[in-house]
Amino acid sequence: MSTDHASKKANVALSSVIASLFLTVSKLIVGLLTGSIGIISEAIHSALDLGAAGMTLFAVKVGDKPADPSHPYGHGKIESVSALFETLLLFITSIWIIYEAINRLISKNVEVEATWYAFAVIIVSIIIDISRTRALNRVARETQSQALEADALHFSSDIWSSAVVLLGLIFVSFGIKGADAVAALGVAMFVILAGYRLGRRTINVLIDTAPQGVDEIVQAVAAQVSGVIAAENVRVRPVGPILFVDMEIQVSRRLSLIKIDGVIKAMQTGVQSKLPGADIRVHIKPTQLDSETITEKTQVLANKLELAVHDIVVDNLDGHKYLSYDLEVPADLSTAEAHALASRLEEEIKADTGGEIEVASHIEPLKSNVVLTANVSPEELATVEAAIKKISATIPEIYGIHNMLIREGDGDLFVTLHCLVKKDLPLIDAHSATSRLEYLIREQLPRVKKVVAHIEPGSNA
Repeated sequence: MSTDHASKKANVALSSVIASLFLTVSKLIVGLLTGSIGIISEAIHSALDLGAAGMTLFAVKVGDKPADPSHPYGHGKIESVSALFETLLLFITSIWIIYEAINRLISKNVEVEATWYAFAVIIVSIIIDISRTRALNRVARETQSQALEADALHFSSDIWSSAVVLLGLIFVSFGIKGADAVAALGVAMFVILAGYRLGRRTINVLIDTAPQGVDEIVQAVAAQVSGVIAAENVRVRPVGPILFVDMEIQVSRRLSLIKIDGVIKAMQTGVQSKLPGADIRVHIKPTQLDSETITEKTQVLANKLELAVHDIVVDNLDGHKYLSYDLEVPADLSTAEAHALASRLEEEIKADTGGEIEVASHIEPLKSNVVLTANVSPEELATVEAAIKKISATIPEIYGIHNMLIREGDGDLFVTLHCLVKKDLPLIDAHSATSRLEYLIREQLPRVKKVVAHIEPGSNA
């Protein structure tokens, strides 16, 4: 909640307290002077309004406090407690008014004076209630304050109940006995109606009843966000002016963490555009798609075991599937430990694909340490560069090499270079050509331990 919103809420709540105090005193004095049960009931009603307005002022001040370890969802529900307190006051008021009005109708021994100041205090009350109801509604909509909205609902009922009392006084002035008591019963009916409406809304918030339409909003947004398969387990918790929305979305288990983060942000932005100010929490449920290929399944399952695979090949022979790949495992493992990891991955793959596949893996060490390298001597550099250029000339798909870098480390040579190929050459042919170049360099230059040949599209000329 911004400081500006908090200030507006406190100011309008304080003005309501002052108005309630003025009306309570005025109505009580006039009611006692005239003997009007209708006006006295209105005075008691206004006294209860005073207590409710005071509770609202307290609630909006406490409810705007930020979340803390003891209240992770904030303090907004104090406003709901305030609204519930107002509901109880409304029903207590109704019971007293009904009792006193019925008693007067039965006894018929109470004289009511319809004086000018009796009319004046009721008319002033209506004007004040109209003014503060509008102010409370305006700030309640702007700040999404349930306590102020409850106050506005409360005082809007006061307008109608005061109008009924005014009507009763008019009838009394024409000598119609019992009109004041009947008017008081009318006030009670308005109060009960306001209490019911307010109480139902308050209890719904306190028991975390989800506002209607939120699930539909989430589903509509999910249908528009790329990467979301489905949204489910949508849970909503209103706390003061903030709506907490918790959901679970299904995404392909093949998505990267970066892609998943983008999907989450897109869901949050989409829902918040429909529910401004809502606090959105999105949980991810990785899901296997029916369209996953065996290659994709292998990569996913290897990632699950924190392993890396490459050069995956799937082939069919006589209606039976065969899968092979290179498996990288930490270099510091023993042969038995590395084999155990490979076997575990094979079991995962067979279980995931239904078991009707033969799996073979080539285990190779993955070194994570950094090798310190240095420049080679000018003489060796010239020799190695000349040899590599000569080798590349034997591969027709490669028509030029550049950006050659040769380093020495731990007695070995490390080579990186860029290979020019025709831009419309199929990637599989370009990869085959660079792989052959890498192999020939290592074969003819025994000191070269690692070669990385980067494919670069050139012209087709």
